[in-house]
Amino acid sequence: MPDGPPPEARRELSADCGECFGLCCVALPFTASADFPVSKAAGKACGNLTDAFRCGIHDRLRGEGYTGCTVYDCFGAGQRVSQVTFGGRDWRREPGTARAMFDAFAVMRQLHELLWYLTEAAALPAALPAARPLRADLRRALADVERLADGDAAALAGADVPALRARVGDLLSRTSERVRAAVPGRTKDHRGADLMGARLRGAALRGARLRGALLIAADLRKADLRTADLLGADLRDTDLRGADLTDALFVTQPQLNAAKGDTATRIPPHLTRPPHWLPA
Repeated sequence: MPDGPPPEARRELSADCGECFGLCCVALPFTASADFPVSKAAGKACGNLTDAFRCGIHDRLRGEGYTGCTVYDCFGAGQRVSQVTFGGRDWRREPGTARAMFDAFAVMRQLHELLWYLTEAAALPAALPAARPLRADLRRALADVERLADGDAAALAGADVPALRARVGDLLSRTSERVRAAVPGRTKDHRGADLMGARLRGAALRGARLRGALLIAADLRKADLRTADLLGADLRDTDLRGADLTDALFVTQPQLNAAKGDTATRIPPHLTRPPHWLPA
């Protein structure tokens, strides 16, 4: 099976904070909780954002209580809005652009997430005959989302994102079904299941449908998650030590960042092992 999106697509859909005007640190709100030590309103700059649009505590976010920042990823939306949509104009030098820029970022982040999933799905049919009939639909959807992402701030503001997410979600679901249909002995459907804290150590979940499942703090040590559909699954504090996610479908970097793992955890080759994961 292919190893996910091609390198050039992955680069465009990966955050490059050096090309962004700290949009996630300003546009997004957060509330004092286990993930953040303080509260911040949307549109207000985080107190840790420097004049150069860098995080002043990036190397110690977890230690300072900003775990929420370590599990967030804009999928490259920040640099696209900063450098393309607004042509390198930043909200500090041109305060009049701030509101439109932050609104555009909120939409672009959703579009880039869809592009990530679609790009991964489009890479699958070439090696999976059963899924080949969906190739044209996937390419059309990719082109449609890219066209929206190429629009100006006004066009982004007018985008019907819920309808687009529904359309793309259905297409990804059909792709997943075709891919997982080739897996012998698939387990039952766990879509949206409440598996918080579930004891699933060593579970045979190859080809399972875990889309949108709540796996918070679940024990999935040494579980077989190959070809499992994990789109939107909540993996906060999920114990993935020794688990096999080699070709799991629709896994994202934020999901891995939110989970617990170790050097024995097998992950898709296009993703990065989080630095807080432990040795085996």
